[in-house]
Parts: sequence; structure tokens; C-alpha cells
Amino acid sequence: MPKQYLSIFTQRNSIMLLVLGFASGLPLALTSGTLQAWMTVENIDLKTIGIFSLVGQAYVFKFLWSPFMDRYTPSFLGRRRGWLLISQLLLVIAIAAMGLMNPAQHLWWLAALAVLVAFCSASQDIVFDAYKTDLLAAEERGAGAAVSVLGYRLAMLVSGGLALWLADRYLGWQATYWLMAGLMLIGIVATLMAPEPDNSIPAPRTMEQAIAAPLRDFFARNNAWLILLLIVMYKLGDAFAGSLSTTFLIRGVGFDAGEVGLINKTLGLFATIIGALFGGILMQRLTLFRALMWFGILQAVSNIGYWILAVTDKNIITMGSAIFLENLCGGMGTAAFVALLMTLCNKSFSATQFALLSALSAVGRVYVGPIAGWFVEAHGWPLFYLFSIVAALPGLLLLIICRQTLEYTQKTGNFMPRTEFRQTYYWALRLLLAGCSLLGLWLILLITNAIGWTQWPNLAVLILQTGAMLSLVGVVIGSLLDYLALRRTQLA
Repeated sequence: MPKQYLSIFTQRNSIMLLVLGFASGLPLALTSGTLQAWMTVENIDLKTIGIFSLVGQAYVFKFLWSPFMDRYTPSFLGRRRGWLLISQLLLVIAIAAMGLMNPAQHLWWLAALAVLVAFCSASQDIVFDAYKTDLLAAEERGAGAAVSVLGYRLAMLVSGGLALWLADRYLGWQATYWLMAGLMLIGIVATLMAPEPDNSIPAPRTMEQAIAAPLRDFFARNNAWLILLLIVMYKLGDAFAGSLSTTFLIRGVGFDAGEVGLINKTLGLFATIIGALFGGILMQRLTLFRALMWFGILQAVSNIGYWILAVTDKNIITMGSAIFLENLCGGMGTAAFVALLMTLCNKSFSATQFALLSALSAVGRVYVGPIAGWFVEAHGWPLFYLFSIVAALPGLLLLIICRQTLEYTQKTGNFMPRTEFRQTYYWALRLLLAGCSLLGLWLILLITNAIGWTQWPNLAVLILQTGAMLSLVGVVIGSLLDYLALRRTQLA
């Protein structure tokens, strides 16, 4: 690979993104897998451990407070680095405080600190995503996405697998959490040394503007609804393939948990990192559309490895090859996808728009599980993995439909304005907002039911179904109007 394509990874901005990506990924496992392991060792009951998993909802609903971080600028370090420093300092304090607790004796104090860590970590993610969106030029976004993914994945390995090993063999749980708090200081140093993005882009002047303007800006664009569908559907095939991969390898093929864990955690992580970096290099030569198309095709085709596993005899080399291929292509797709999200953000409120778009991109990953389980029960593993390839095709079709819009935005840095069906679009948007509001109410009711404050499970189910239906109807209407507008433009 020519040196000019590799040199971008040694530039100052890339090094800062690597370290800040590490700081962004480090707290995640400390409130999920690592915390669950600590509570399990301390013999906390399963129901309580299950309730603690709700802490992770902060990462899904981080868009709710992202407008605040777009609207206000701290009095030090600037609009992005100021919020980065605040969130990182709070993380150091909260993670260190978790190390002072014992789940058997201070359960609810530990719960409160876990919520604080998740909130501050999600806030750091908001600002870091906005920071790299504001900092990087269009031609640097592929490499920037790859470097930040590398840092994030390495941090998850450190706070996940390495933390478990250290806690079990050497340091104990409390000292391990203190070590993780110390590692967060690396992110603070990087924030102090990193350049602040160009501040010539005006920030929202009021909270109303910070909340409403990002939505108005996005939905006033040509093909906005089709792009939303593209964000949901682009990695859908990948989500299906990964949703039950561990269960498939253990129950469907017959590997033991140790073999699966070792290969998934080491070879899989290595392949994802290589894929992201290689994808970032290739994106310096490809347009965003071509990168998304080629990497999307590779993501789909890579699922064939799991199908081969399902129809052949058990073989650990075949398993390793399938995992490596799927994670390699998934890493390439992730680099292009993160670059897409950065391209779609207006720098005036990149924190809010990136948080919204990234939350939307998680919809497929979060909700394919029940569908995948039903499909396997009904049709078996081989047909399921063939279906995962087919599930990637709608995203590629949407990408082709949105090609003109994406290429215009990448070339000009501006967004094509909407010219057709303006009034009708407002009704689609109102339906979507009503549905999202009901889904937020459902989450609150789910939490209050879990901790015993309320006992309304039937109401929660009704609110969930109504919210999901309204959101779906809004998206379908908006997408149909986008398609009709495209046809009208082509015929004119």
C-alpha cells in the first residue's frame, strides 16, 4: 500500500482520535459485562443483575440530552473539548468510587454510580462523535472512523477481558476498577493536547433551537426519510448474522464455550480492527458511495462462512475462517458507515444529529434477536444464514436510490433541499415524534415496573405496540413521499 495512504494514520489528529476512541470505549464494559461478572462472583441474585442491565439504556437514549451539549459551550477549552474534559473527569471520579463499593454491602450505591458512569460515558460518546465530525475534512473521515474504531475496540478488550483476568488472578475487583479509572487519565491528557475544531460554525442560540433546529434541518433535506431507512437497514444482514452467532457455534455446531470465547474475543477482535483500518485506507481512494456499496456487498457475502459451518462437519479451522471473514468485512463496513454518519451531520448541531443517527442505527442490532430466534426455530440454521445475506440487500438498494444525494453532500459539503410534498412531510414527522415519545414513556414504565414502583405490565405492552406502530407508519409515509419526489424529479 503506497506510503501516502498509510501516512494519514501517523498524523497528529489520527493519534488523538485513537486515544480519545480508547477513552470513549473504556467505560462501556465497566457497567455491563465486567460489572455483571463482579456481581455474579459476589452471589447477587439474577433478578437484580438483570435490572442492572437497564443501565445500558443511557447509550440508546443519549440523544435526549445531546442538544444541551450543542447549545452550551464551557468557559474553557472550547465547545467540544470542554465537554470532553468535564465528562472524562466525572468518569474518573465515578469509576474510582465504584472501586470503593462492594456489591454485597453497597448494592444501591453501586447502582447509582453505575448509572452515573453510563450517563457520563454516553455523554463522552456524544461529544467525541461531534468532535471528529467537526474536526475531519471529507477526505479524512474514512481514516478517522477507522482509527476511532480501533481505539474503541482496544478499550473494550481492556475493560472487558483483561479486567476480568486481572480481577480474578491478581488485583481483585476493587483495585481493577481503580486501575480502569487511572487509564481514563490517558483520555484527559489527549483532550488537553488535541486541537479544538473550527469554531466559526455558530452554535444554537437557544435550547428550543438546539432541539428543534437539528430535526428541521435534517427533515428539510432531499431523501431524508430514505436515508433514515438506509441507516437502519445498511448493517441489518450483519446484525442478523451476529445476533445468534455464539448460540449457533455452541448449540448448532457443537464447539465448547472456551473455544468459541477464545476465537471470538481474539481472532474476531483482530479481524474487526484490521477490517476497519483497511477500510479506512481504501476510502482514501473511493467515494463514500462506492465504499459503502463495496463494503456492504462484502458484509453480505461474508455471512456465507456461517452457512458453510451449518452444512459441513464441525471443524475449528472452518469456524476460525468464518469468524475472521465476517469480522473483517464487518469492520470495513463499520468504517464506511461511521463516515456516512459524519457526512450527514450539520456542524452547527453535530452532537445532536450524530446522537440521533447513531441511536437509530442501533435499532436493527437491538431488535433482530427475537426475529432471528423465531426464524431458526422454524427453518433451521442453514436457511437462517442464507436469509442473513438476503437481509442485506434492501440496504444496498436504498444506497443506490440515495446515491445522488450522498454524492452531492460529499462533494459540496451542503445538503440538497426538499422541494416536493413539504406539508405532507410534516404529518409523517409528527407521527414519528409521537411514536418516539410513547417509546420513551414505555422505557420509563419498564424501569418503574422492574423496581416495583408500578405494576402495569399490560399498559407497558400497549404503549410499546402503539409507539412502534406510529413510528413505523411515519417512516413508511415519509419514505413513500421521498420515492414519489424522486420519480417526479426524474420525469420533470
